[in-house]
Order: sequence, then C-alpha cells, then structure tokens
Amino acid sequence: MFLFNSTRSSWIWLIIRLYLGYEWLTAGIKKVTSDAWTGKNAGVAVEGFMKGALAKAEEGKDVTGWYASFLENAVLPNAKLFSYMVAFGEVLVGLGLILGLLTGIAAFFGSLMNASFLFAGTVSSNPLLFILATWLVLAWKVAGWYGLDRWALPLFGTPWKRRRTTASSEDTAL
Repeated sequence: MFLFNSTRSSWIWLIIRLYLGYEWLTAGIKKVTSDAWTGKNAGVAVEGFMKGALAKAEEGKDVTGWYASFLENAVLPNAKLFSYMVAFGEVLVGLGLILGLLTGIAAFFGSLMNASFLFAGTVSSNPLLFILATWLVLAWKVAGWYGLDRWALPLFGTPWKRRRTTASSEDTAL
C-alpha cells in the first residue's frame, strides 16, 4: 500500500511526525521543568490526576473498574516513579518523532501513553494523537525516511534494501 510502504509517501508522514513530535516535546518539557512532576514535589501532579480518575470510576463515569484498580494499586503507590516516566517519556517520544529516529517505536510509546490517558478518562487531544501515532506505527518503514531512520533502520537490516534471492540459492537452501 502506497501510504505505508512507499518512500514517496514520506512527506505526508514527515508532517504528521513533526506535529506529533512538537506536541509531545512541548508537553514533556513543561513537565520536566515542573516541580510537581520532576522536582522536589515529584509525584504530586500524578497523584492529583489519578485521584481524579478514581473519582470518575467511583461515579461510574469514563474509567473502567480494571483500570481504576491498576491506578489505585500500581500507579498511586509509585506516583513519583510514574511522574518521571511520563515527563521524560514525553520528551523522548517527541525527540524520536521530530528527529525521525526509531519512529515506529516512538509512535508506539506515544500511542501507549495516549491510551493510558484515555483509560483514565481524559479526552482532550488524546484521540487525535492516538490515531495519528497508530498510523505512524503502521508506516514505520517509511515514516522516518526524511529523518534519521533513513540511515538507522538499514543498519538493523530493514527495510529499504532487500536482498534478492536467485532460484539457485533457494534451491541450495532446500
């Protein structure tokens, strides 16, 4: 399919990558420079957000029981750790997307964070960002063509220079 496999579609993904990368990077920088996220009060912002999500769950709104249980038993007791993970994760996702480095992986972790925010009952721009990030994951082969992936991915043996096999080499392998 043209959009997900052709390097000629890379300019489309460049626009989407830069938009998403900017959104993630600016959100992450705000958190990294905030005392409530990574300063001496790290974890306060996460605790407030989680308590709001748990209140929604108790009212039967927007947050399912299994996710509320996860928030209460895993996230809240480790709010400081999650605070750092979210803040620096957003910065890393933003940088990966802007630089076009491991684009599919960066987009995957961005979509994972968007899904987490959606499960916690926050809509905002998360549905749009989730959809665009999911498309970038599908387009991983070409989404970073105008970026560092153009050189990084072939080092891993993917995806633009495929070796052609001849009939004789296939026969000898049998």
